[in-house]
Amino acid sequence: MGFHEVRFPASLSFGSVGGPERRTEIVTLANGFEERNTPWAHSRRRYDAGLGMRSMDDVETLLAFFEARRGQLYGFRWKDWSDFKTGAASATPGWQDEVIGTGDGVTRSFQLSKTYASGGASYTRPIRKPVSGSVTAGIEGTYYREGLHFEVDTATGMITFEDAPSIGFTVTAGFEFDVPVRFDTDRIQTSVASFKAGDVPTVPVVELRL
Repeated sequence: MGFHEVRFPASLSFGSVGGPERRTEIVTLANGFEERNTPWAHSRRRYDAGLGMRSMDDVETLLAFFEARRGQLYGFRWKDWSDFKTGAASATPGWQDEVIGTGDGVTRSFQLSKTYASGGASYTRPIRKPVSGSVTAGIEGTYYREGLHFEVDTATGMITFEDAPSIGFTVTAGFEFDVPVRFDTDRIQTSVASFKAGDVPTVPVVELRL
């Protein structure tokens, strides 16, 4: 699957709308009770990139980006302004934000992840596209430095320590991240007249499974 490690202009995604989508299969039984199930282990996000357009210069930037991706052919990075980092929305990501694993004395590589918790239930989302230079990490309460104690693969979201964490040691991390997406259309229709009248193009974007 083709993927370009380039981010859609963040200034244009800022005005977009979108978020996670789940798929739930519901069967209503004869007695009125329901059975609910889902074939998806993870949610899938959808956005509309067209709503971030504010000028014809923005439209030109969008068209150039669309053509360079060959429409739906190549995936790219997307900044979801409502959910792009660990920790509190108002705070800088910290190295103790997320527990991403537990040491076994052998494993050196861990997948970055973000956990969403509410009311005693939780969901852990794998993070495949961390932002370069934003990842901090620690082991059992000790801060570790990127380039000295660990390396990050920003194309896969794997963090690899120089030495395997000891058995039972908690591995933590904090970071910013992008969403891997592609355009969900092979056609963009724009009109100078309609754009000046406030009618912006619809440009659907959908998350990729990686």
